[in-house]
Amino acid sequence: MIILNFILGLSIGSFLNVLIDRLPKGQQITGRSYCDHCKKTLRATDLIPVVAYVFLGGRSSCCGKSLSLFYPFVELLTGVSFIIADFYLDPQGGSLLASLGWTPEYFFLIGILCSLIVIFFSDLKYHIIPDEATMALFIFSTFTIAPIINKTDHLIGSLVLIFGMYGLYFATKGKGLGFGDVKLAPVIGWLLGLVSGFIALYIAFIIGGIVSGFLLLFRRRKLKSRIAFGPFLVIGILVMLFFEPEILAYVSRLFY
Repeated sequence: MIILNFILGLSIGSFLNVLIDRLPKGQQITGRSYCDHCKKTLRATDLIPVVAYVFLGGRSSCCGKSLSLFYPFVELLTGVSFIIADFYLDPQGGSLLASLGWTPEYFFLIGILCSLIVIFFSDLKYHIIPDEATMALFIFSTFTIAPIINKTDHLIGSLVLIFGMYGLYFATKGKGLGFGDVKLAPVIGWLLGLVSGFIALYIAFIIGGIVSGFLLLFRRRKLKSRIAFGPFLVIGILVMLFFEPEILAYVSRLFY
């Protein structure tokens, strides 16, 4: 049921917004949600994903100030992610579990996608990749690759990527990368393996370089401005996660 999965995704997306705003600040994720502007506790009706934003005209119900489009966007993105995960594991839309696609593999993939959403937007907003999100990604990655008997490639990938990223971090004295990026690197290798993990990093650096170039060209950033690299790492992971066979086949044709 696509609609039910989407609604579930919207609800989870609302919780991800809490994680994105609170984890980088070291705040507790429990407790009632409050207005970003006046800090008053929000009503239950104010927390209905997307619907509350539209109904209130994009303004806070308590103080009337404008709310960021960021919140409904994350909710919608999470809802779409739930649908994509279902079709990725079952392209025919058949019944995996009462026609919902709710299998362990589905929830592991959802866990990975939700962790990546938190990493992407936390780094984009606050230039911080929460350790909790990185750890969650590691845990869901471990469950995902559990059926693989020989995990040597994933272990080697994890070690190579962390030493490579730490070397780059050390060489640039932390100016080119944040330490959160370094801590994320071994998880990328653990999830994707050596070759696919390296390609994910390559994609991240290429896209990051292009975006940074455009920002400098149009004077949106200065040469010494700090640009979050986490979102580009997430893009690299997603590309390899969903298109790994096609990309590996293309790379093989280039070198063999």
